[in-house]
Amino acid sequence: MRKIFTLLSLTLFLITACSISTGGELNKKKETSLMLKSEIPKDFIPQNLTVVSVGDSLTKGIGDSTERGGYLPYLKNYLEMEKGVKEIEISNLGIKGNRSDQLLKRLDTAPVLETIKDADIVIITIGGNDIMKVVRENISQLKLEHFDGAKKQFKERLHDILSTVRTANEDSMIVLVGLYNPFFTWFSDLKELNKIIDDWNTMSESIVGTYRHAYFVPIDDLFENYGESLLYSDYFHPNDKGYELIAERLYKELDEEIIDQLAERNFALRKEETER
Repeated sequence: MRKIFTLLSLTLFLITACSISTGGELNKKKETSLMLKSEIPKDFIPQNLTVVSVGDSLTKGIGDSTERGGYLPYLKNYLEMEKGVKEIEISNLGIKGNRSDQLLKRLDTAPVLETIKDADIVIITIGGNDIMKVVRENISQLKLEHFDGAKKQFKERLHDILSTVRTANEDSMIVLVGLYNPFFTWFSDLKELNKIIDDWNTMSESIVGTYRHAYFVPIDDLFENYGESLLYSDYFHPNDKGYELIAERLYKELDEEIIDQLAERNFALRKEETER
């Protein structure tokens, strides 16, 4: 009887052990499967993005024959072709003639700050009218030294503009569009204007580099290469082709740098919400 009991006990032990072992292996397989399924591409779930553009007439879209907002409609189309982007919502806060001091004042208003607060990307165009102000005030005898004071003021204001945007939205990507020289038609004999544009762009790029998730996008080479063919009838603002090329340049920068980072950020946020 003892032998039978011992055999029965041993059999039950082996059956139980096998069950535990098999169950453990199955659980491990399930865990592995779940882990693999969680490692999905960051662009697997298309996301909605909000783009806010602030600044001068380049943002407003002066010179755009369609009156749809300059480079922004082109940029929206480009971005919505991205696999990880579902829809782009755009807020155009551009005002014709805005200088850096005027933009800084507008950034201190609740409606503008609230709009920036919800943005994934903030695009800024500013500086062209600061230079234009110097040109108009010294049109009869324009010299390089006339721009020194304006450059110093612009440097200080650009810092304040970027700081205000970053304070309003800690996570947004900030893009500053560089300046181009539209004055070659008016002042073709004043070659120093190219140097002024280059100096201001170099300074702006350096300032942007001190801020997190901020990028400088140059466009002056576009207008150097294509000349008057990219200018509106006022020989100052871009025409339709000019805006399209600006959007294309922005898209290339956003596609390579910013969209990937936004996808990683939003993917991480979704993962955190799932694990809560």
